[in-house]
Parts: sequence; C-alpha cells; structure tokens
Amino acid sequence: MLSRQADLILIGEEEIEALEIGAAILGTGGGGNPYIGKLRALQVLREGRKMRVMPLQALPDDAKVVSLGGIGAPLISHERIKEGREGLRCVRALEQRLGIKVDAIACEEIGGQNAMEPLIVAALADLPVVDCDGMGRAFPEMQMTTYSIYGHRSTPSVMCDLHGNVVIFDHAASELWHERLARACVISQGGASTLASAPMPGVFVKRFGIPDSYSRAIALGRAVRNAQARNEDPVAAICEFEQGRLVFTGKISDVKRELRGGFVAGEALIDGFDAHEGDVANIIIQNENLVFQRNGKSEVVVPDLIVILDIDTGEAITTEMLRYGQRVSVLALPCHPLLRTPEALAVVGPAGFGLGHLNYLPLEDVDAHQQRALEEAGK
Repeated sequence: MLSRQADLILIGEEEIEALEIGAAILGTGGGGNPYIGKLRALQVLREGRKMRVMPLQALPDDAKVVSLGGIGAPLISHERIKEGREGLRCVRALEQRLGIKVDAIACEEIGGQNAMEPLIVAALADLPVVDCDGMGRAFPEMQMTTYSIYGHRSTPSVMCDLHGNVVIFDHAASELWHERLARACVISQGGASTLASAPMPGVFVKRFGIPDSYSRAIALGRAVRNAQARNEDPVAAICEFEQGRLVFTGKISDVKRELRGGFVAGEALIDGFDAHEGDVANIIIQNENLVFQRNGKSEVVVPDLIVILDIDTGEAITTEMLRYGQRVSVLALPCHPLLRTPEALAVVGPAGFGLGHLNYLPLEDVDAHQQRALEEAGK
C-alpha cells in the first residue's frame, strides 16, 4: 500500500515492481528498458535511500522544479549500463551554474526507464519527485514535453554521461535548437546520456504538467499483476483501466530497425491471427511506436498511444526487444488532453515527426467513425 507522510507518497519495492509494468505500457515502446531501470531503482532503495512522490497540488507555487531524464537511443541504454550518478551530477551542476537549490524533481516522460530515473536521482539528492510528467507517455525528442510546448525554456541545461563528462547548454535559440544541440552531443557521448533542464516554478508545473503520472503508472502495473495472479486477461484489464481498445493480434513477421541521428528508427510488421487472420499490420517507429496501420491504412496516429504487448502476459515489449515470431497484442490508448491542443499537435502530432501527410483523429473519434461505418454496412 502507498503510505503518505506530510503529503508525500513513499515508494517501496512493490511500487517499483508495479511501476516497471505500468511505465513500460505508457512508454509506447520507448523511454529506455524498464527492467534495467527497475534494477537500478531497487539497488538505491536497498542502500537505504528514500523515494518520495509529492502530489502535484501539494507543490508550492515558488518551488524550483527540475525535470530530467535519459536522452539517446533506447537500444544503447539497454546494451550499455549507466554508471548510476549521471542524473545527480546534472542536478548539482545546474545548481552551481544558477546559484540555486533545487526543491523537487519532475519526470520528463513517464515511459520506460525514464520513469525510474527521476526517482533514482531524487533519492540520491534527498528530494521528492512530483507526481506528474511532461508527456503522459514517451516521445523521442525533448521539445515534445508539455513543459516546452506551453512556454518553458529548457536552457540552461546540463548533460552528463557515464564517463564523467558534464556539458552545459547555456542558451539555445529555441526548444528545437536545444534538442538538436543535445542530440549531437549525445551521439558523441556514445548514444545515451542523462539531461536535466532549467528549473520551472511550481505554479507552472501544476498548470502544465500531466498530473498523477506515477500514481497512475503504479496502479496500471498493479492492474496487470492482479489479472495475471487471477488468471484473467491482462490485455482486457489494461483496456479497461486506460479506456483503450485492442486493435490487432498477430505474430511479428519482420522488424526493421536502425540507429539514425541518435534515434532508433524503423518498422515492425505483424501478420494477423484469430480475429485478425488475413490482415497485415505495420507500426512505424522512432524510439516509440508512432503510427499503426492495417492493410496499408493508418488507424492510430501519434500522440495517441500505440502499445505492443506480449499476448500472454500483457506486459509491454519495448522497441529494442521486438523480435521475429513474437505473438503480440496491439493496443491503442487515448493521450492526455494537454497533447491534443493545436499548440501540442504542431509539435507531437504527425507533422512533428515528418508525417504531415497523415491526419490526427482522436482515438474516440476513430471508434465512433468505425462504428458508424459498421452500422451503415449492415443496413
């Protein structure tokens, strides 16, 4: 059970186990391997450190909140283990550069290992983590947070790698330029590092952070674990918890994947079976799953969530772990309303990924359109 002390949620090993599952689902294939993140988080807890999550509305308006997370290709973060204190070095260097003391840590993205990183860093720094994030899922680029979309300037920022290098980005002309400069740097550092952005005031985080990210991800992970323990369908449990829907079941027939500009880019091909026998699906990938297509027609498009699950366990398969022959379920989950505004869609909609030929239609509208089509076909 989550226990509260002075408005803080204490995170223990059971919560970390549940978070591993929930964050992997919300990560839409990206965010870094959650299993490795879990092992690192458990090690920090077993060293006697405290992990505390602060409810968003308990955050003081004048608090100095630093968001951080991993940057780079998930494949690299899976193959090359972190040194462990990269994020702490980022926070300390940022405090020294700005002459401040950070009051709380915020999550950049609640997906995958990047859900664990803020907890690890905050525990090492003896700080709380705010129960929110900047994506409600995972995205491949740093300007794709609600923090940046709604006006926060991320520089000065600090990037640290496992070699001990500390790089300060003093000023970037725009959030997109910050992403470009940091991406070039992370390539030179081997493809995966940790970055902390300029502090945000608490009042801004309360308005533009996506709320309850940690409590939601932990509850989602628990829903999957409970379904597994009861021999119930974990895929159905996820759909019910997230108001999502199952869009495809099949076997992975091919995975095309390459490192491109600091990202993992590619495509997963799936041959349908059971209710989807005779259909072919493909999923376009840039670190995360961006577009789901059935028989060449796009059905689910970013920023709504596309999740590839092991058909038996209901646990997410991250993009670097996709393999030929895996039997999978593909789910579509609705994104948070903060990602559906015109300002947000300009950054995290199809056009933000060079897919301007595709139109974003909210998942709920897609469902209604398909239902009307079925009704008309039956007349």
